[in-house]
Amino acid sequence: MPGQNSHSVLRFERVSLVFDTTPALDEVSFDLGEGDTLIILGSAASGKTALLKAALGLLRPDSGRVLLFGEDITHMSEAELFDVRAKVGVLFQEGGLFDSLTIEENVAYPLLNQRLLRVSESEALPRVEEALQFVELERTLEKFPSELSGGMRRRVGIARAVVSEPPLVLYDSPTAGLDPITAFTIISLILKERDLKDTTSVIITHRYQDRIYLCDFRYNPSSEGLEPIRRNGKPKPSGTKFMVMREGRIVFEGSRLELEACRDPYVAMFVKH
Repeated sequence: MPGQNSHSVLRFERVSLVFDTTPALDEVSFDLGEGDTLIILGSAASGKTALLKAALGLLRPDSGRVLLFGEDITHMSEAELFDVRAKVGVLFQEGGLFDSLTIEENVAYPLLNQRLLRVSESEALPRVEEALQFVELERTLEKFPSELSGGMRRRVGIARAVVSEPPLVLYDSPTAGLDPITAFTIISLILKERDLKDTTSVIITHRYQDRIYLCDFRYNPSSEGLEPIRRNGKPKPSGTKFMVMREGRIVFEGSRLELEACRDPYVAMFVKH
């Protein structure tokens, strides 16, 4: 999947993971390079979230290997994983904020608790302010998550995921349960992060509209908005790839055009005709 000149950021080599007797991942293999975007589709319990957890070393494979930034993390200790995870941003479902911490404390958490970053409290504040400005919530520093709407909490989650400027960000259903306008805002922020910083992105999503924007649009810093990806006045083929999972297996991997042309009944469920 990565381009010829890109380095591997996340690689699965025949990864299998079983819960009791149920396979969560079954011989999963893929390779994601610098600046790539991977959109993961699939029904409930198809292995999508298990894949993200395995990518972070939160779930250990029963067989196969997981490589993060070229390092085999399959059998790493928690201490070793701690430093590798410092290079990965994560947006959990529902934002995953700490209810007892202020927004400032939530966003600063990765900076103050990752040994590789070595950021002091005085150094963290301007970076937190910058991250919240990035998601247009710079006036929420002293608020608590309970004081914000669901969409605002999701935006704070993005700020926390990107505050350390990680080269890889994992998004677990970032627009789930949000209204269309708020969902568009979240997707715009994901594209903004990807295109301004060339961040590698893995996104689980169920909304067809999200896939269109992620695949066919880019963030324009001049207009501070999204615009279609075009070349010579015509739509430009996107480097974004799609993966469809079923019962822990990858049943499709390819471009948007290949996804829409696929005649497999299960894969077709995720395409709006």
